[in-house]
Amino acid sequence: MAESYRSYTSSDGWTILVGKNARDNDLLTFKIAKPHDFWLHIAPTSGSHVIVQNPDQCSRLPKTTLKEAAALAVFFSRSREGGRVDVHYTQRQYVQKARGAPAGQVQLLQFETTKASPLRDLPPDFKDPAEESNP
Repeated sequence: MAESYRSYTSSDGWTILVGKNARDNDLLTFKIAKPHDFWLHIAPTSGSHVIVQNPDQCSRLPKTTLKEAAALAVFFSRSREGGRVDVHYTQRQYVQKARGAPAGQVQLLQFETTKASPLRDLPPDFKDPAEESNP
């Protein structure tokens, strides 16, 4: 069975997980992520849920890790070509699923917003999945 998410490592050494589709986003957000992990998603449109694992339960992400995780949220969204885009982020404990909501759709109890560009801020180990599948 294929992994339900992609995994990257930020410049600061934090693990970043990215969902592949709506069903995998739900699995990643509600089954794999821990309450203190950080959750990110592009603000204006659909896209992948991004989780930054937080085993030490830090209250904030390092600035570089936040930028890289936000860039992944933009890259794996419909706004990939949109330049700098708003990305919401919060800890997973503030993300809820409404009863009957479709896969991948969530509600945020609280969040902050940052801007990110997938052209500048991707993690150092990033490889475009589209390029990996082409020989």
